[in-house]
Amino acid sequence: MACLGARSGERYPPSQGGEPFAGFTLVEVLVVIAILGLVFGLSGLAFSSLRLPRESAWVAALRTARNAAIRTGRPVRAVLPGDTGGYRSLLPAPLFLPDGRAVGPAADPLTGAVLDAPK
Repeated sequence: MACLGARSGERYPPSQGGEPFAGFTLVEVLVVIAILGLVFGLSGLAFSSLRLPRESAWVAALRTARNAAIRTGRPVRAVLPGDTGGYRSLLPAPLFLPDGRAVGPAADPLTGAVLDAPK
């Protein structure tokens, strides 16, 4: 069924000034909304992966032992958790001194940094 006054191939009849109507169809608007939804959804997933990774139980145990040694002023040996995500150190847990340095075979003798802490 053709619109009265419309020329061949036009969707709408021309306006009084002779210019065709300008605008978007519902389908065009829905396609743009769907594309924007995909773009924002994928960017949200990308930004969620930028968060800092959680600290492992092994690193948390070392940090707790170091803080306890500094706070109490006495040497504290780290108690490592049994569930370390498959990581098992062959070296014993380091001993933390009251100044925060670590000593033992699992620590660097110059800096006191733990040598084999998992990342």
